[in-house]
Amino acid sequence: MINERMKKDLIALGIKPQDTILMHSSLSSLGYVEGGAETVIDTLLSVLREGTLLVPALSWTTVNKDNPVFDVKNTPSCIGAISEYFRKREGVIRSLHPTHSVCGIGKNAKEILSHHLETNTPVGIRSPFSLLRDYNGKVLMLGCTLRPNTSMHGVEETVDPEPWYVLTKDTTEFTLIDENGKKYVQSYRCHNFGVTKMAQRYERLATVMDIPHGKVLEAECWLVPSKEMWEIGKQKIMEKEEFFVDPYKG
Repeated sequence: MINERMKKDLIALGIKPQDTILMHSSLSSLGYVEGGAETVIDTLLSVLREGTLLVPALSWTTVNKDNPVFDVKNTPSCIGAISEYFRKREGVIRSLHPTHSVCGIGKNAKEILSHHLETNTPVGIRSPFSLLRDYNGKVLMLGCTLRPNTSMHGVEETVDPEPWYVLTKDTTEFTLIDENGKKYVQSYRCHNFGVTKMAQRYERLATVMDIPHGKVLEAECWLVPSKEMWEIGKQKIMEKEEFFVDPYKG
């Protein structure tokens, strides 16, 4: 089902038929949508007729030191209804990563997702979040503000040495099971924000770059150019290491 008003809003925001889009989303922020998550995806794909849609399917709440097994076919996403629906949609493929997998469909999905196993951090240089730059991709924040922009972790990782708060020094061994049942055992450095008690403030991107934004249905949305985001984000962290974080309060 296609929501014509939503389609018009997405086009007005700046999404083009050939774009490669990485979407973070909040279904509830859109207001009532007949057909729910399925309609949201149908509508977005009707705009991306020649393009690629990528949606993170993060699983860090259930795949961790206590449960170090990731099954690409069965491990659920922990970041909302649209992500979980998309993960299970026919034709969608998913990258191999225990905590920060990405799902995708469309022209460039396979080549963007196929390298994720080559990185041993959540948002490493061969992750879909990083490779999005090579396709002049855009990060769509659909009703969820700029704060949960996972790609910014990759920006932090590119600073040498990376900011102290980002990654653990030790590694955790995970077992990954692909779509054919093949198992991979690999060690990863994980995110360290909870331990270091730092809160992410990626909404500050809007203070240092011009980001297209507007309403999609009832939701405030942002369309972030990936390449520019990485360049400016890295520059700001090099100028001030903690530019995009604050200590947790309380």
